[in-house]
Amino acid sequence: MTNFKPKQTRFIQCLIDTGAPATASYDDLLTAANHGGWTCIPAWVRTDADRKVGRGLWDISDLIGTDTGNVPTVQPRSKASVAPKSSEPVQSAVPVGSVPTAEANFALAMTGGEQESLVPSKISTYVPWGHFEDIEQIVGSTMFYPVFLTGLSGNGKTTMVDQVCAKMKRECFRVNITAQTDEDDLLGGFRLINGDTVWQDGPVVQAMKRGAILLIDEIDLAGPAIMCLQPVMEGKGVFLKKINTFVKPAEGFNVIATANTKGKGDESGKFVATNILNEAFLDRFPVTLEQDYPSKSTEKKIVMKVMKSLGAADSEFASCLTRWSNDIRTCYMQDAVDEIVTTRRLVNIATAYSIFGCRRKAVEMATARFDEATKESFISMYEKIDASIRPEEEQESAAPEIQTLEPITDEMVLDLTTTYEQKDAVKADGARWNAGRKTWQITGLQYNTNPDGWQQYSPTVAPTDAPF
Repeated sequence: MTNFKPKQTRFIQCLIDTGAPATASYDDLLTAANHGGWTCIPAWVRTDADRKVGRGLWDISDLIGTDTGNVPTVQPRSKASVAPKSSEPVQSAVPVGSVPTAEANFALAMTGGEQESLVPSKISTYVPWGHFEDIEQIVGSTMFYPVFLTGLSGNGKTTMVDQVCAKMKRECFRVNITAQTDEDDLLGGFRLINGDTVWQDGPVVQAMKRGAILLIDEIDLAGPAIMCLQPVMEGKGVFLKKINTFVKPAEGFNVIATANTKGKGDESGKFVATNILNEAFLDRFPVTLEQDYPSKSTEKKIVMKVMKSLGAADSEFASCLTRWSNDIRTCYMQDAVDEIVTTRRLVNIATAYSIFGCRRKAVEMATARFDEATKESFISMYEKIDASIRPEEEQESAAPEIQTLEPITDEMVLDLTTTYEQKDAVKADGARWNAGRKTWQITGLQYNTNPDGWQQYSPTVAPTDAPF
């Protein structure tokens, strides 16, 4: 006779209730798990090598009573045997370190399934870069050394932490912060489950108990409630006043926060709802790491890995994309454009290309979220790098429009077709940047003064209502 824990006993009962066969398939086990409120098959059955009898098959004869060697003391039950619940909810806090009751286990199962390892999976297309080695050293030290990781959106901050934990086989609890995140969401609280009021630890407390990495994503969206983590940020533990219990962090516990700002708010309007965080809270992060976008060579590796994984490798397209994104970011830093193309967006373009097999369509789909003027500007910038995506009629009429006009008057305004590398040259020669049209311009007078010099930039007459 084997002594089973309450949670195991309940799963065995679910196997019997659902009529699972002695040699059960994955679906049989999952059906039993769902019957009991779990979202996945309990690890003590699923990962037991002695029970595996084939691909997707487990021997559970000893659990359901068809094996005389080790039969659990569980009998099939009818619905009539379930005792009626009291009309009053029961407040049953689970003390830290104690063995949870069967009722508490069932309640926990109803809200997330049996606890399994939270070590992230490795991403085959991931390319380590930036502060990857720094994060790896910090996590590997097992010291409590909170990190504030900041940078523009879509540059891989969260994925970096995730993949460091995957490489080092460390559990990672990721908590996404919103303006509504409160103390109960972080530390835990009482939940009404199946008619019972039961205490459940929040992700912060669970990470502390398991010595895991706590990844607080978008921390600059937090409101004043984030101050409940003040004692946690000191690495000494936290007192859960609602259940009168002190939780001390296990060895290896650490906090890594990501943000688009440095916790000082945002005046650009790019990161709406970001807040100014309390200085005392920010001061508890001993190190701040600023994450920029990857270099062109690194970004090309990222794009190429994604393309290869999707069976759509195109080195020329990847080179054009990374050059294009780099030019846009440079313009963004110079306030020449209001939007930016992130590394994440390049990955989305590579994915779209693998589906539709069309460069232009992939670029258009990725830029559709921008306003019409910005979208047209970005596509135009890409066309200057990759002529293959231009419409056929434009490729056939490659001769500059300026050559067919008679004459160029001094009052006209001309648009120049320039690459990013040519901007300094045209600026030095007197061209002006038109932020509205996203192009460099000259007057007809400037053109007439040196027509041969300006012809290399394929000037075209701007619309008469275009500001200069």
